[in-house]
Amino acid sequence: MQRRQLPLFGLLLLLIVFLGSALLYPIWLTLRGGFEDSSGAFTLIHIRSIFDDPLLRQGLVHALAIALGTTVMSMVIALPLAILSARYRFPLARALGALVLVPMILPPFVGAIGIQHLLGRSGALNALLLNLGVISDRIDFLGAGGMWAIMAIEALALYPIIYLNATAALANLDPALDEAAENVGAGPWRRLFQITLPLIRPGLFAGGTIVFIWSFTELGTPLLLDYQVVTPVQIFGGLKEMNASAQPYALTALMLALSVSIYVVGRSIFGRRAHAMYAKASIQAQPVPLRGVPAYLATGYALGVFAIAVLPHLCVILASLATPGSWYESILPQSFTLGHYESALSHPMAVGAIRNSLLLALAAMALDLIIGLCVGYLVVRTTLPLRGVLDALTMLPLAVPGLVMAFGYVAMTLHSPFGKDGPLSGFADILGAEPNPFPLLILAYAVRRLPYVVRATVAGLQQTSGELEEAALNLGASRFTAARTIIVPLISANLIAGGLMAFSFAMLEVSDSIILAQRAEHFPITKAIFVLFDRLGDGRAIASAMGVWGMAILTVTLLSASLAMGKRMGALFRV
Repeated sequence: MQRRQLPLFGLLLLLIVFLGSALLYPIWLTLRGGFEDSSGAFTLIHIRSIFDDPLLRQGLVHALAIALGTTVMSMVIALPLAILSARYRFPLARALGALVLVPMILPPFVGAIGIQHLLGRSGALNALLLNLGVISDRIDFLGAGGMWAIMAIEALALYPIIYLNATAALANLDPALDEAAENVGAGPWRRLFQITLPLIRPGLFAGGTIVFIWSFTELGTPLLLDYQVVTPVQIFGGLKEMNASAQPYALTALMLALSVSIYVVGRSIFGRRAHAMYAKASIQAQPVPLRGVPAYLATGYALGVFAIAVLPHLCVILASLATPGSWYESILPQSFTLGHYESALSHPMAVGAIRNSLLLALAAMALDLIIGLCVGYLVVRTTLPLRGVLDALTMLPLAVPGLVMAFGYVAMTLHSPFGKDGPLSGFADILGAEPNPFPLLILAYAVRRLPYVVRATVAGLQQTSGELEEAALNLGASRFTAARTIIVPLISANLIAGGLMAFSFAMLEVSDSIILAQRAEHFPITKAIFVLFDRLGDGRAIASAMGVWGMAILTVTLLSASLAMGKRMGALFRV
């Protein structure tokens, strides 16, 4: 190793230590708590007790079923849209290509508020069916099929992740492969299943993995729909028992083990030999114009998906505008008001939550930009040992459930150095008499969203020549000066896109916010929405108005990120 590389290697080691402390340590505490007896010896008794308890066993089955159903639904929605968008030109294609991303502006658990107004016993769909004479008695759609409702809500919110990955993968395919198969007589369906799908398998796997893990550990949606027999809700219910019981640790450890195992098995089956089959296009395939019935069918499908996916958003907006009690057993609210938006900006809990989320998300974004730029530079611009380890660590949060991370941070406050009599006792606390969750919330937000900034930075550096930087170094500039004056300006669009993604998703982070913030003065937006939703009177309307404000924030940031990254947006959602 050259002498001038020693500072870079020191930075690399520092980043590995930081990620080890902020990422691996809380995971280790969770695993240790699930596999350790009272004497500190290894045991499987806590894991065995989960399978002996029929309720906990059923919760695991439900969580896996929700994850599998959500992933399949998302794939069924996203894959045809991606193929239509990448391969064909039809009326409104460009506009619909942007509209299909709209569901990303609403977290699934906020969409659950709208779904309750739509599918509840006193909701709009029951009122419509009764008015049409289709039914004579109200149907409890959510009570009878709560799991299916959760799957549908999450699939409609998460399918854009698969769509973005599939679109990016299709854009990289060499059109000569498809043309060669067509010339030897292969039909469109045969080309799809034998050429296109195998070659875009890495993209589908990347998007599908994120959707599966996200839905497997989704906490907010089951909570709002009062679906209790599912592992994330059972873990949430056991938080208060962490000091006295190993069961919450065992549940969380088992969820982590299942997530990682499913990822490894899926990668070995669906990702094997992907590098050998995946060919990047030397020329861009030209979209085939559709005319007549096929064109109308393509436009109709894209419009239909958008119309269904946007229903939760519309219902949340209507709920935020309805006066209390005016949307009950009716198709639409009977009277409207803008007062809930004012309350969402003046209610003490709402005002504090918005302020907290802004400060926490900005701090997390700043931390991500600093760390992401350093990691991207070390991974792309150097050949240092252990840089592969650093890259893998920064991507690990995409494969580790957010619920597991949040639980691990709570465990951190019970152990050294944050625990009682530790050197950092009181600096960060969750379950104590005087909790202070802000340091851990910033850390949790930053670690969870760091992959977006790293992937955006890596993409920018890979497309930027290092010759200008080398020239600056040869003229005597330091690496810091070269990075500040040359690299950062050249990849600014990528940094802006990654930073905006980190900020927007941190603003509406669910698991970390619900678990780590236990007092009203510490609530971020999502925890305030969750608490207000259960308040009688205008609570649900104010929660809906806060959800709309959240939608507005995500809309602006996602559109800005999309403009900065273009078709490379899918690179931000790859494991």
